[in-house]
Amino acid sequence: MKKRMKLIVGAIGAVAAVGIGAGAAVASGGDETPLRGSELEQAMAAALEHVGEGTVTETETGEGGTAYEVEVRLNDGSQVEVQIDSNFVVVGSEADDDGPKDADEGAAGE
Repeated sequence: MKKRMKLIVGAIGAVAAVGIGAGAAVASGGDETPLRGSELEQAMAAALEHVGEGTVTETETGEGGTAYEVEVRLNDGSQVEVQIDSNFVVVGSEADDDGPKDADEGAAGE
């Protein structure tokens, strides 16, 4: 009975983890490819460490010489776009005034 319960709890945890990862990966804008798996996890961690707070609202493959781009909504409501290289090192960041998925495309999760 205990073994069965452990299996059920483990399966529920795995489903929850996949759901969270898929939700973050789907929050991608434009024609850019959303990040998935370890790329998603590492890029999100690097971006959040760089800005120190907030919630990731969008992830995508980079443009303009960066490998990845992560948009973070800070606790004050402002948006920051963090550019990350292929080694998951932050190479730049800038205020992002167009919001998640750009104003003309709607917000992440809609």
